[in-house]
Amino acid sequence: MDRLTNTVRPYAWGSTTAIPELLGQEPTGEPQAELWMGAHPGAPSRIDRGAGLTALSDVIAADPEGELGAAAARRFGPRLPFLFKVLAAGSPLSLQVHPDLDQARAGFADEEERGVPLDAPHRNYKDVNHKPELICALTPFEGLCGFRAPDETAELVAALQVDSLKPFVDILHAHPESSALREVLTAVLSAEHDAMAETVEAAAHAAERLAALGGPHADAYAAYASLARHFPGDPGVIAAMLLNHVRLQPGEALYLGAGVPHAYLDGLGVEIMANSDNVLRCGLTPKHVDIPELLRVVRFEPGAPGVLRPEADAGEEEVYATPIDEFRLSRLVLAEGAAAHPLPAGGAQILLCTAGEVVLRALDDSAPELRLTRGQSAYAAAGERVAAVAAGPGGGTLFRATVAGAVSD
Repeated sequence: MDRLTNTVRPYAWGSTTAIPELLGQEPTGEPQAELWMGAHPGAPSRIDRGAGLTALSDVIAADPEGELGAAAARRFGPRLPFLFKVLAAGSPLSLQVHPDLDQARAGFADEEERGVPLDAPHRNYKDVNHKPELICALTPFEGLCGFRAPDETAELVAALQVDSLKPFVDILHAHPESSALREVLTAVLSAEHDAMAETVEAAAHAAERLAALGGPHADAYAAYASLARHFPGDPGVIAAMLLNHVRLQPGEALYLGAGVPHAYLDGLGVEIMANSDNVLRCGLTPKHVDIPELLRVVRFEPGAPGVLRPEADAGEEEVYATPIDEFRLSRLVLAEGAAAHPLPAGGAQILLCTAGEVVLRALDDSAPELRLTRGQSAYAAAGERVAAVAAGPGGGTLFRATVAGAVSD
């Protein structure tokens, strides 16, 4: 077992208080958006096995089978296939989607052939991988996820009584629903800038009024008004109205597969994703929006978002079930005074304490105990047999990230 030394990413949308509070540190006044755990080359965690701090990515590259396990090394190569984060949104993130594997491979090859530099601001595909992700709330968490049923969106937009939005209301009542959603999103993102800016301003004033009146959509209207304050004139504010407005309670999660438009608005959560930097943006950002490529990747499939709640696995490990191979996220709520809980053996894993204190013990006595307080994390290589036990009053909570196909080699 190795204690992880991790990097905090200070993106502008980050909360100034949530991650410092989790770590038991004084806020600096600067935004702290993401705490990265893993081996992503952008900010790999570091471990110390006696020769000073070393990037986890270098440790894994030196012995992929020993660190990841044979099955994961064969399937994903000499790298940890997921990135684990604590995400703290103090203001909205961009509205975005991720490609599937075939789209990522084709898009990357095309941009390489056309000689688009990897660091070009208009580059869409930084690698050949997809980027499914899972966000699990640690506090009440607000976001946008997937398309709402168009008829419901038509009613929500009609209530704004904004003349320039009335044509969209009629389109949203049309069928098939996927074509209606495509037509509206295309029109919103392609609209003349000044005209759309006026529409966003009028919609924001109307949304504020409707939020103050209360009712079933009050939270959604309040969110749209807030988006307009953060991104004045941005067409993404209108695009956001097409999406489900979601509030997660602590312990609830959302899985976001390829082509699902989404944005996180506020709250603290743990996030796990496949290692990729492929993002296509729909708005709520000053960054490049490639409308033709975006429309090729978005899946215009309306429906209620699938909120995940952990399912008890063998040994009372609570699993967030997802349909992909790169990662598996589970949670252990450890009671005060309970016996040590053995964790499943298998591939490499990252263990994060989010409440109380947890002690990790090597079952073969090959390493000293490792005590984790809130916000601290540890890495266990493939085959290491570890048990967890609450170390203080009130118990402890441990999140466990590993590779889906490597629970047992």
